Amino acid sequence: MSPTIRRAVIPAAGLGSRLLPLTKATPKEMLPVGDKPVIEHTVRELVDSGITDITIVVSGGKSLIQDHFRPNPALVEQLREDGKTSYADAVEEVAELARQGHITYLDQYGPYGNGTPVLNAARAFGNEPVLVLWPDDVFVAEVPRAQQLIRAYEQTGCPVLALMPMDPTDSQRYGVPIVKEDLGDGQLRITGLVEKPDPKAAPSSYAAIGGYVVTPGIIDELREQTRRWYEHRTGEVYLTDAINAYASTRAVYGQVIKGRWYDTGNPADYLVAQMAFALSHPEYGPLLRGLVAGLDADPAVENVPEPRI
Repeated sequence: MSPTIRRAVIPAAGLGSRLLPLTKATPKEMLPVGDKPVIEHTVRELVDSGITDITIVVSGGKSLIQDHFRPNPALVEQLREDGKTSYADAVEEVAELARQGHITYLDQYGPYGNGTPVLNAARAFGNEPVLVLWPDDVFVAEVPRAQQLIRAYEQTGCPVLALMPMDPTDSQRYGVPIVKEDLGDGQLRITGLVEKPDPKAAPSSYAAIGGYVVTPGIIDELREQTRRWYEHRTGEVYLTDAINAYASTRAVYGQVIKGRWYDTGNPADYLVAQMAFALSHPEYGPLLRGLVAGLDADPAVENVPEPRI
């Protein structure tokens, strides 16, 4: 049996430029989805999946992430003195979450690209596999996405990518896997990824959606990419390129994730995620459904000018 995965990396050094000006002063990872910042959903998913060492790779201006997970005994004491027990419990629970996940922070250094934060954190991995999850993805699933990826790794002992079925017309938004073999139960042997192909050229009807089990061989490919970057100083270092290089000679698998995926990296998808979580809330959901029904039934709404976005 392959070793259980206990480490994870969350790359959180991006600028969040697609959400400007909302992210001018607030890290995109700290924008709320439901009653939690989006990165907390990712941390909870990892802790619920048995991960005990989480590295969050950050850049300047991301101190709010650390502040959120840091214990605040003074605030807890004040809340309890004021009789606000439930709020005090909630603040303590977030700090306990960080303790369970043993969160550490690392400043990103090196070339642009989403492979760099993984390589920055790799010095702590040794020969262990590691989960990589983006902090602007939220999954709602009976079995956490991270746990589904861990299970696939334990079955194969190879790198694993999270996949979901896609509408072929959406292929230009995603990396699309080249499927060599369907092994059943959502597990696919793949030979690489094609980035944002034209729908007519898409090699499959699946999309890679931001979850990986990375093995030492992938880290070696990232090191080689980075070495070449320092020689020529062009382009960026991408995790996808490292996976493709690895997959050219060795086995890589995709796992089709059972659950619902919400991307929060652009305004439209962020609003969808917000609405979906609000509608599922036992207290706020009925209120919002009533509001929407009222708006649909009010003919005056048709004459309201569209907001400027």
